[in-house]
Amino acid sequence: MDEVTRRALKGRGAISNESSRFERERRVLVDDGWTADGGEDPPPVRTTVLDDRARSVIARNNSPDIPFEQSVNPYRGCEHACIYCFARPTHAYLGLSPGLDFETRLFRKRDAAELLARELRAKSYVCRPLAIGANTDPYQPIEREERITRSVLEVCRDFNQPVCIITKSALVTRDLDILAPMAAKRLASVAVSVTTLDRNLARRMEPRAATPPRRLEAIRELTAAGVPVSVLASPMIPALNDHELEAILEAGAEAGAAGGSYILLRLPLEIKDLFEEWLREHVPDRADRVLSLIRQARAGGLYQSEFGTRMTGTGPIAELLSRRFKLACRRLGLDGRRWDLDCELFRPPPARGDQLPLL
Repeated sequence: MDEVTRRALKGRGAISNESSRFERERRVLVDDGWTADGGEDPPPVRTTVLDDRARSVIARNNSPDIPFEQSVNPYRGCEHACIYCFARPTHAYLGLSPGLDFETRLFRKRDAAELLARELRAKSYVCRPLAIGANTDPYQPIEREERITRSVLEVCRDFNQPVCIITKSALVTRDLDILAPMAAKRLASVAVSVTTLDRNLARRMEPRAATPPRRLEAIRELTAAGVPVSVLASPMIPALNDHELEAILEAGAEAGAAGGSYILLRLPLEIKDLFEEWLREHVPDRADRVLSLIRQARAGGLYQSEFGTRMTGTGPIAELLSRRFKLACRRLGLDGRRWDLDCELFRPPPARGDQLPLL
């Protein structure tokens, strides 16, 4: 990457913006020479936010690898720009690139709270824990102004709908006034992702996410307020951050986390090319070794999609990582991610026009 491009992409994770896999036309980068001849540098890549007109907001799954059956994602795309994000390929369904488009062309679900309230009131609804942020981070930077995640939490509070938040943002502590009372009724928990304790690596790999110290401080604040927290050492990347597994779990436990979890790096669809491109730009001396070890943990490929192996991998490297995780959790008293929330308290609040109860 030349210095001009590097300046234009400062603060971004992806290096390229290849066309969606569903598009016939392909983008081709061409240097016309104007910048080299003294022209102005291209402007930095800006973030744009558009509305997502969804008909429903609860997504459901039956995956045995995931500890929840339903989730809500207030945003599509994520400005945190984590290069490894498994949600990147979903932007292809919008005709956009999983590369720079994913982190710069965002979609907000402004009516998420109204849609959620309507779905929770449906007679067919069966209460189950609701994950918020299973795909993209609900507390990414635009949440400061949009406050969509907060409005979703307010609905969950009013319905006594149990929730678990998954985030790598310290902004989650802003909503302690909602989360703490819910947690007191076993209606809320938070999982904080800490990928690395190395601030330099974090800045390059997840450039717009909170720094590792801020995430650990968020765990302390949540724990002090009575909100149960798990630390997610995810993703683990061989030869890049996997040596930090125990240190991340220890730091999380010291901050007050009660549970722990990890996921081996997943590289489905376009992510494998984006990640390799990132490796060769930021850690060229280790790129081949990282990719080789990933293949050794993924049955010779860069990804396994089968249930039971896609989160943890296979082979000696994956088995060693799993054993290290289990031993560390046992030593630190981390008993895994907690989803034992109370669904018995769920009650839709009275709505305008409802018949009053007969006494």
